Amino acid sequence: MKGLKKIISASILVALASQINLGLSESDFVVSAGVIIFVTFLYYYEDISSISMGMLSAVMVFILRLAVYQVAIGYNNEVFISYMPEMLFYIFYPLLYKLLIKNGRKHNIGFVYLALISCDFLLNSIEVLFRYFIFADKSLIEVIPSLLVVSIVRSSLVLAILVAFNYYDLMLTKREHEDRYKKLLWLTSQLKTEIFWIEKNMDNIEKVMSQSYNLFEQISNNKNKDNWANNALNIARDVHEIKKENGLVVRGIKSITENKLNDNGMEYKDINNILHETMIRESKNINKHIEFEFIMGDNFYTDKHYYLMSVLRNLIMNSMDAISESQFDAKISVVHSVDEIDHIFKISDNGSGINENDINEIFSPGFSTKINYETGEINRGLGLSIVQYIVEEQLKGEVKVNSKLGIGTIFNINIPKIILEEKSNENIHS
Repeated sequence: MKGLKKIISASILVALASQINLGLSESDFVVSAGVIIFVTFLYYYEDISSISMGMLSAVMVFILRLAVYQVAIGYNNEVFISYMPEMLFYIFYPLLYKLLIKNGRKHNIGFVYLALISCDFLLNSIEVLFRYFIFADKSLIEVIPSLLVVSIVRSSLVLAILVAFNYYDLMLTKREHEDRYKKLLWLTSQLKTEIFWIEKNMDNIEKVMSQSYNLFEQISNNKNKDNWANNALNIARDVHEIKKENGLVVRGIKSITENKLNDNGMEYKDINNILHETMIRESKNINKHIEFEFIMGDNFYTDKHYYLMSVLRNLIMNSMDAISESQFDAKISVVHSVDEIDHIFKISDNGSGINENDINEIFSPGFSTKINYETGEINRGLGLSIVQYIVEEQLKGEVKVNSKLGIGTIFNINIPKIILEEKSNENIHS
């Protein structure tokens, strides 16, 4: 329904713009501004059927042009037939456009410009030749050289619109990033305060642990019986204080992340770009040569962006940990696709893989096979546990893993569209 509304709206605007036209001969062949609007929509509306938009635009342009003629002059069978060849332009333009401008070439604005000129000139020439052979309108042959000028002018106007829109999007993105950065600084400063209380609690926990061990020693050695009850009461009181302060910290962090940030959501393409840039930077920081591949399916807007970012980041970091510094063919892929029910994320690597005996344990909190033998530091083992909790409990999805030792690991995540997607007031383009 959403795609149909876009197609109808675009076709109406194209038809209206087509009334701004210029006749290059005494025939009914004209060049119009409708093509400029049509190509602009074709470039941006990748989530709709370009063929359907071309066919509907052709019909709307034909009907409106005929209606205007009938109101101004009156009905004429010859005009009805003469106006029909113009429909060929709008019907065949999307086919040629898709053939020349594939997804990988869309961001090469210079190539797009040349492709637009080629499409415009070729299809106008076909319409002229059609009129020449079918209607025997020999005067049209003389306008073919002029069609190249028309193609350049119209394509230049389309290019100017695309550049203007891209610049506008860039400015909006820059402003959005600046706002996010300010919020992040504010968030960080508040979290620093909460970290202070966590560190303070760590000291109190150490103190309680010491008191508990002393009480254990006294009971084991049957000493100072008169002080056992008082010592136990002091320990209970201190634990209660630690619990109370911990509750305040948790409440403070929740307040900061849920209320102060006031962040409504994000498009997946932005999440994808952020992850790509940060993971490349992270791999360089740890001196690992890793090729990253991020493939995105249909773009969508989500208010679960922090959850999704956390899940993907933890899985990518897990893959990076499985790759040694000496591996020069290392590759990590993040592939997103969509079916009727779910968003599907496939995160794969060609790292060391996971031992078959450890597969069933990797989602357990605290489980880790990663240890720094120089420092003795062991990984916290919380990443995959967090991934499973977020995917299954918060997002009502499913996470599966397949791994072969020495070959690599693949994580497959399915998250229901109804949970992950959130409607945005803005148009979303892939």
